This record gives sequence, structure tokens and C-alpha cells, in this order.
Amino acid sequence: MLIASETRNLRKDERIERLEKLVAAFKQAAFGRRSEKSDPDQFELALEDLETAMAVIHAEEDAEDRATKRPAKPRAANRGSLPKHLPRVEEVIEPDSLTCACGGCLHCIGEDVSDRLDIIPAQFRVIVTRHPKYACRSCTDGVVQAPAPARLIPGGMPTEATVAHVLVSKYADHLPLYRQAQIYSRQGVDLDRSTLADWVGRAAFELRPVHDALMTDLKRSTKLFMDETRALVLDPGARKTKTGYFWALARDDRPWGGTAPPSVAFTYAPGRGGQYAERILQGFGGILQVDGYAGYNRLIGGNPPRK
Repeated sequence: MLIASETRNLRKDERIERLEKLVAAFKQAAFGRRSEKSDPDQFELALEDLETAMAVIHAEEDAEDRATKRPAKPRAANRGSLPKHLPRVEEVIEPDSLTCACGGCLHCIGEDVSDRLDIIPAQFRVIVTRHPKYACRSCTDGVVQAPAPARLIPGGMPTEATVAHVLVSKYADHLPLYRQAQIYSRQGVDLDRSTLADWVGRAAFELRPVHDALMTDLKRSTKLFMDETRALVLDPGARKTKTGYFWALARDDRPWGGTAPPSVAFTYAPGRGGQYAERILQGFGGILQVDGYAGYNRLIGGNPPRK
């Protein structure tokens, strides 16, 4: 039979072999031939696996150090920093007794302070809104009741904060609606994906004036940057995806001391033709910076733009 130390060594050898494989995959993702490189998401996943496997080995070594009362090995680690604006909840851990073995009283001569990051999981709550009705007992002039506040979704269930959370989760954190529905169901909140989609669509309608105002402000600029990027979208009739394009119109005058705030607005179009750029830029008469794509030629009468 293997003794305990040999068993531990075998486990470490297995993990080292695992790390070597991960390192090879990481190198391939970073330095392999262009056709074999992983996309950025896969690259990040490989790195996460590598760092996680290393942490497992470090945790085992730390546990062995504690068990044998050996001093822990110092390791360089990026622990991050805790922002000053986060609320602080202080806890003081006192000794079991403040009486010395000699019978005297102990007094504080200093303290060790450590900060740990804590998180409160997302909590659902129900906002109950009541509208009392009042009537006069001396006359019959009618009933008095405060008007109901306007809602983003008339007669709907969500508050504006809930809809904002769904939008940020979907578009900023890339969390599809069906996954959000699964997360909510773990807390007993059963919401169908189509319900969330309805919230997103209604919010998009309400946010349209914001987009229009941003586009109007951008077109007042003396110079703008424009570019387009592919985006796969669903093609319900064909039951598959098709290629669409997001056109970005951006302004950033900070490098040359401009006072206009940096901003960017995206417009979706089904194609990459210059007619879409022309339509988006209606009302703009300044300098436009673009790449060498020929689709922009129609904006300047067919003369190829300067790169």
C-alpha cells in the first residue's frame, strides 16, 4: 500500500500534468498559427482553468502547512483593492477574557485590521402600492383618491429598476433572457422568457428618444468617426441566423482638448452598403473619419476616402 506522503505526491503529479496540458493550450491560444488560435472567450476560459488549477495546488499546500504547523509559503498575489465608497460593516473580535493570568486587567495596545469583500446576493422584493379612497361623511361631493403613478409598463409587474436590471444583464453582461429566467426561478420567481422579452421590447421603445437625442447631438459635431461591424441575428423565416451590421458613430475630442463629451451611438442595419451610412449620417456636415472600405465612397461623390 502507498503511504500517505506517496499518495499526496501522486495527486500533485496528476495536477502538475494537468497544469502542463493547460499551459500548452494557453500557449497555443496565444501564439499558435492564426487559423488555430482560439477566440478571445476561449482564451479567457483557458486562462481561468489554468489559474484555478494552480489555486487548488496552493490550497492543498497551505492545508498541509497548517496541519504540520509549518510557516505558510509567501506568494505574490493580485488581491485587488476595495473601493473607498463601499459601505463598511465592522466587527470586533475580543478575547474570551480580559483578565490576565496574574489577575490584572488587560488593556488594548493595538489591533490588527483586515478587510474582506462581502456580497449580498440579489434579493427580490414586492413593492405594494395602496391608493386609499376618501369620502366626506357630511356631503356627497365624491371620492378623493391620489392618482396612480405612471409605470414603464402599464398594468405590468416590474418596477423600472427591475427592467433596468434585465437590460443590463442582457446587453452589458451577455446573459440571455432564458438564463435570467432560470436564475429567477431559483428564488421562486417564475417568469417566462417571453415575458422578459416583452419588458425588453417595451423598454427599447421608451429609450428610442434617448437614442435619437444622442444621434442629434453627435451630428452637431465638426468631426466624427464611423465604422461598421458584423452581428449575427436570427432569421425566423429561415430558422437560422443571418448577418446584420451595427454601425457605430462616435466622437472623442479629448486628445486635442475638445470640450464636447465623448459619446457613441449604434444603429442596426441589415447590410453593409454605403446607402446605410448615408441614411445614418443625414444632417451631418462635418469631417468623417472612416477606414478604406469602398462603401463610404458615395458619401464624397465617388472619390476614395483617405485612410
